Amino acid sequence: MKRFSREEKSWIMYDWASSAYSIIISTAVFPLFYKAAANNSGVDAADSTAYLGYTIAIATSILALLAPILGTIADYQGFKKKFFTFFVALGISMTAALAFVPSDQWLWLLIFYTIAVIGSSGSNVFYDAFLVDVATEDRMSRVSARGFSLGYIGSTIPFIISIAIIMLAQSKIIPISTTSASQISFVITALWWGLFSIPIFKNVNQIYYIPRDPKPVASSFKRLAETFKEIKKYRALFLFLLAYFFYIDGVGTIITMSTAYGTDLGIDSTTLLIVLFVTQVVAAPFAILYGKLAEKFSEKRMLYVGIFVYIIVCIYAFFLETATDFWILAMLVASSQGGIQALSRSYFAKLVPKERSNEFFGFYNIFGKFASIMGPLLVAATAQITGHTSSGVFSLVILFIIGLVILTKVPEPKSS
Repeated sequence: MKRFSREEKSWIMYDWASSAYSIIISTAVFPLFYKAAANNSGVDAADSTAYLGYTIAIATSILALLAPILGTIADYQGFKKKFFTFFVALGISMTAALAFVPSDQWLWLLIFYTIAVIGSSGSNVFYDAFLVDVATEDRMSRVSARGFSLGYIGSTIPFIISIAIIMLAQSKIIPISTTSASQISFVITALWWGLFSIPIFKNVNQIYYIPRDPKPVASSFKRLAETFKEIKKYRALFLFLLAYFFYIDGVGTIITMSTAYGTDLGIDSTTLLIVLFVTQVVAAPFAILYGKLAEKFSEKRMLYVGIFVYIIVCIYAFFLETATDFWILAMLVASSQGGIQALSRSYFAKLVPKERSNEFFGFYNIFGKFASIMGPLLVAATAQITGHTSSGVFSLVILFIIGLVILTKVPEPKSS
C-alpha cells in the first residue's frame, strides 16, 4: 500500500488539531464546567441538560441553513480555503474566549459555546470537502479513517494535560481553583487547534473547482436550484444523505450529551473524564480497523456493523445504573464511533461530483446538522417529561433502524 502523501498527511493532521475541541469542549470539560455553573446558579439538573441540548440545536440549525449556500460559493476557484480559514479562526477564537466568561454566567457560556460550535462545524464542511482534493477514490476510506484515528490519539494529549491541571487544582497541589483550571483547558484547546492546523493551510489546496463567475453569489443560488431540479440525477447521493440524516443523529447526540447524561446518573466528574480518555484511546485503532475492513468488505457493509453496534448502545443505555455500566457503554461506543463517521465521509466523497464537492458536502452537513437538532431535542424533551435522560437515549433506537433500512437501498458508488 502506497504511503500517505504530503497532502494526505497534512489533511489528516487537521483531525489531530481539531479533535482537541471535540473532546475538551464538545464532550468533556466544557459540559461539566457548564453543568457546575448552572447548578451553582440554582438550575435543575434535568433543565440544565435540556438547555445544553437546545443550545446545540440552535447552533447547528444556524450552520445547517448556511452550509449549502456557502458550500456552493466555495466550489468556485480559490474560495474553499478562504471559507475554511474563516470558520477555523472563528472556532479557535471563541474557544479561547470561553476562558474569559465568568463561571457564574451560565447563559453567556452557552452563547459563546454556540458561536464556537458554528466555527468548528463550519470548518468541517470544507475540511471534509478537501478529501476529494487530497485522495483518490481507492484511498479515500483509508485516508478518512486514518484522520479519525489520528484525531483520537492527538486529542488525548491536550486532554491529559487539561485533566492533570484540573485534578491537581482539585487536590490543592497547585494554587488555582478548579474553575481556573477548566478555563486554562479552553486556552490549551485553542492553542493546540491553531498550531496543528498550519500543515493543512500550507500544503492542501483546492484542485477540483468551478471557474470563477463574475457574480458568484447569484450564480451559486442558481446552481442550488438546478441541483434540486436534477435531484433524480443524484438519486443515490440523496438517498444516502437521507439514511445518514437518521443514523448520524443518534451518533452525534450520544457524543455531545454523554457527559451530561453521566452526570445525571450520579457518576462523578473524575470518573467521567477518565472514561472519556480511555474511549479516545480505544477508538483510534478501531477507526483504522474500520478503514481496512472497508477496503475488503466495502464501506456500506461496515456502516451496517457500526449502526448495529449503536442500536445495542441505545438499548443498553436505557438500563444503565452504575459506573461499570457506563464503562461498558463507552467501550461499545469507542468500537464504532470513529469508524461510522470516517466511512460515512469517504462513502459520500465517492458519490459526489468532485468539482462540486463543497456544494454537496454542504448538503452532507445540512443533513447531519438538522439530524443533530432532532436528537438533542428528543433527548432534552424526554428528559424533562419523564425526568430520566435514559428514556431519551433509548428513543434514538428508531433513528438508527430507519437509517439502516434506507442505507440498504443505496447502490454502491461507481468507480470513476
